[in-house]
Amino acid sequence: MAAPLSAWPWDNLGSFKYMLYGPLVAKFLYSWVYEDGQTDNWCLHVLILCGLRGLIYQLWTSYSNMLFLTRNKRVLKQGVDFKQIDKEWDWDNFLILQSFIATLACYSLPVFRNLPLWHLGGCIFALFLHMGVSEPLYYWIHKHLHTDYLFTNYHSLHHSSAVPQPFTAGHATLLEHLILSVIIGIPILGATLVGWGSISMIYSYFFIFDFLRSMGHSNVEVLPHELFQSFPFLKDLIYTATYHSLHHTDMKTNFCLFLPIYDKLGNTVNPKSWELHKKTSSGENDRVPDFVFLAHVVDVISSIHVPFVLRSFSSLPFAPRLFLIPMWPFAFLVMLVMWTLSKTFLISFYMFSGRLCQTWAVPRFGFQYFLPFATEGINSQIEQAILRADRIGVKVISLAALNKNEALNGGGTLFVKKHPNLRVRVVHGNTLTAAVILNEIPNDVKEVFLTGATSKLGRVIALYLCRKKIRVMMLTLSKERFQTIQTEAPIEFQQYLIHVTKYQAAQTCKTWIVGKWLNPMQQRWAPRGTHFHQFVVPPILSFRRDCTYGDLAAMRLPKDIEGLGSCEYTMPRGMVHACHAGGMVHMLEGWTHHEVGAIDVEKIDLVWKTALKYGLTTA
Repeated sequence: MAAPLSAWPWDNLGSFKYMLYGPLVAKFLYSWVYEDGQTDNWCLHVLILCGLRGLIYQLWTSYSNMLFLTRNKRVLKQGVDFKQIDKEWDWDNFLILQSFIATLACYSLPVFRNLPLWHLGGCIFALFLHMGVSEPLYYWIHKHLHTDYLFTNYHSLHHSSAVPQPFTAGHATLLEHLILSVIIGIPILGATLVGWGSISMIYSYFFIFDFLRSMGHSNVEVLPHELFQSFPFLKDLIYTATYHSLHHTDMKTNFCLFLPIYDKLGNTVNPKSWELHKKTSSGENDRVPDFVFLAHVVDVISSIHVPFVLRSFSSLPFAPRLFLIPMWPFAFLVMLVMWTLSKTFLISFYMFSGRLCQTWAVPRFGFQYFLPFATEGINSQIEQAILRADRIGVKVISLAALNKNEALNGGGTLFVKKHPNLRVRVVHGNTLTAAVILNEIPNDVKEVFLTGATSKLGRVIALYLCRKKIRVMMLTLSKERFQTIQTEAPIEFQQYLIHVTKYQAAQTCKTWIVGKWLNPMQQRWAPRGTHFHQFVVPPILSFRRDCTYGDLAAMRLPKDIEGLGSCEYTMPRGMVHACHAGGMVHMLEGWTHHEVGAIDVEKIDLVWKTALKYGLTTA
């Protein structure tokens, strides 16, 4: 049985908990419409405060997840995983609680009626009350929350988050936030009771309080160590993200709310605090990744599917949502800025088998890859990313989807030929993509229909299957390209490669391997019960109800992956595109060759077995 006041009363409501704001909205609207135009200001103020306070935490979370800006200043280097994100999903429960408390106080205490807009004396008095009453009270209560019973039943939830984030500040039990509400209320109520209260004081106090709470939990050091070297007394007056982070790793130290002077008076300052702050703020703790996956943006809406926009949204497979539509103009403006900067940006990272893996993105939309005049600019950005990876010591960089388009750069061949002395290995990862597709085909299949047959993947799939004595109908209008591929097969297997030019040729074949987009008219030639395997981007649409459709080639990462907290486009949690996994296998196995250009059919089985050896699966 849960301890009293450890759970939230609206835990079972899910997203419907926001309906608890309904009475405030109704009261405001009623007074506005029916009470001679006199609006109920306090209901409106509470609603505005809740919205703006939530925005402060969201903006700090966005900033802390902008890895391209904060990578060098992160205190703890591990990423935020799905488990932590799910735990902190209802981080904003305290805003609902405090809206109830604020509403109750405003309507039950006459001193809150008719407050002036501004009173300087009230702001100063509230500051003194915070420093002299709220801070030491919080310090004393916080220390007691770390005693056995209170910690186990109330405070351990807050410490269950491995990596502090602004949302972690709200991730606590009901009792903790009731206590924190008292801590917040003392300066506001005290200044108001002496007649010095004001609207601006209340807004300012809440905003500063939330700003400092978010900063301390951000896991990003924003205060330079030079500031504390020049003004040493500030070490007692303002905490830092490093200072607070140490409390999460050494829970017997650094108990203060915002003022380390109380830790100093209580002899609970962590001795590593300021030395670690210096190392973190100067970027000395940075780590070079072993592997980089170079992705690209698909479209404007999907560009929002990143941790630094909405962490919860990026932790789920991408799907168009209505709330994304108002964000479209902002996302487009950001992409224009990134085009202007012409730089790739870091969007996520995780640890696999003790190796740091990062995802960088080229700020280009999918349609741009098919514009002839954009080819040079896109290749230039990819080349800059490869050279940057080579310069900092990355071992393998894997090219995603259109970044390795054959027409664009020959599957990465362009860069390897231009820079023959690269230390970083350039990998398109398509060997594992082919292996995944081929291992999805049932063993009893004797015939397949292959579209996109002369592409990089289509070629190697055809050559591999014909060696298994499987009849491959290769759809292509170019007889010369077909014959070129056919001559690559051993003579005794060439008979299994069949050249076809129309979809009608596959009317009796129930195994289609799709490497070129199919419209409804083309899909109708497939017989009932056909399964569409595919390696086409974007994937074909499921028009046929009497057929089944496979997903794009992907692999599931092992369960011991660390710090993975965002989904790769439409992939489920823990799944990555096969070319992404192929690059990781290349890095883990320590292969020294570049994997660019044509796929070597002889290496398909080797790459597949190696991927399985490292715990990658297709299930």
